[in-house]
Amino acid sequence: MLFLKSTTVTKAPGIYEVDIAAKPPGKTYGVYMATDPDNPPTAVLEALQAAGFVQTHSSGYTHKDRGKVLDLHFQKDGTDLFKGWKAEECEANMAAINKVFGDVGITLTPRVMSLAEAYA
Repeated sequence: MLFLKSTTVTKAPGIYEVDIAAKPPGKTYGVYMATDPDNPPTAVLEALQAAGFVQTHSSGYTHKDRGKVLDLHFQKDGTDLFKGWKAEECEANMAAINKVFGDVGITLTPRVMSLAEAYA
């Protein structure tokens, strides 16, 4: 999900990269983060969980520049078909995501994945 160029620069303490992305048609977003496992962004992780997001994936690896990375994925079920978000849920959840990351100085640009990326 994330293309991490380097582990020498962080967007916020413990966070290398963040992607807010949805599978088509783009109503239900997931939070994808590349984090520093030795310096986890505890406040951000706790805030996401407090907002109802559940960690669905965790995978560690060593980046090509030898930095350690922990990829984390978070999702939140909605009440629409297939646990998707209804319009009002999308608005509230995106506001919560923006607050969580805005509090640590990260500005987000949500995106909709291509079909190839979403179902690879």
